Amino acid sequence: MCIIFFKFDPRPASKNAYRLILAANRDELYHRPSKVADFWGNGNEILSGLDMEKGKEGGTWLGISKRGKLAALTNYLQPKINRDAQGRGSLVSNFLTESLDSFSYLKKVSSEGHLYNGFNLITADFNRPKEDTFCYYGNRGDPEPIYLKPGIYGLSNSLLETPWKKLQHGKQLFSEVLSRDLAPDSLVHELLDVMNNQEPQLPDEAIEKQGQDYIRPILREYSAVCVRCQGYGTRTNTIILIDGTGHVSFTERTMLHSDVNQWKMSSFQFTLLQLKMKPILEQN
Repeated sequence: MCIIFFKFDPRPASKNAYRLILAANRDELYHRPSKVADFWGNGNEILSGLDMEKGKEGGTWLGISKRGKLAALTNYLQPKINRDAQGRGSLVSNFLTESLDSFSYLKKVSSEGHLYNGFNLITADFNRPKEDTFCYYGNRGDPEPIYLKPGIYGLSNSLLETPWKKLQHGKQLFSEVLSRDLAPDSLVHELLDVMNNQEPQLPDEAIEKQGQDYIRPILREYSAVCVRCQGYGTRTNTIILIDGTGHVSFTERTMLHSDVNQWKMSSFQFTLLQLKMKPILEQN
């Protein structure tokens, strides 16, 4: 389970404004093996954490490439899951390594959505010839992916913008931070505070109805932006900023040794690669 807030603006007012501001939490069993964020792939072009669970190695929940491809995944809350379904983490890593654009990739995924347990997938291209694109598909919602318009969005463990109280509360906090003129370091710090907010947002009949008996024992903890249960909860915070020049700031705060008192902060800075365009040949 995860929660993501993001502001997408393909035409920022200045080079110092942001094309993307994204804040995400990964909620998972504390003992599930994974690697902290780092570059991987051919030429060290892809940056993400990696799932190391047996049989699902190499999948990820969130990643970005120097070529401007970004993807993030949340599970769809469902009382029972199919243990034989395909691993969802590969949906992110496959996009980051394939050449398909964001919409075409989600179109392909939508034709195979029945092979997976419930999920939401956002994909983006920040190095297109004309304009950045951001797309969304959830296999428990509409059968076709959609392009997202510029704006602020929230995504948790239901469909995009489903008004769970925790999502509305977090989105409000996220928007309040963005409304202030903050330096990049301060912006990251304030967003990390938002993603570690543990205030329960109850009652919430929508979460109870969707999660049924599965979610009720941990409903109070689960109803917060930052989930903190026994052996399960928020174990990674990620903040991604992309400015008007293509400079990327990627900050990860991740739990160590399954211990809520031990955390590691990692920060990566890079500029998106300038892709060379093939010349258009005139036809006689």
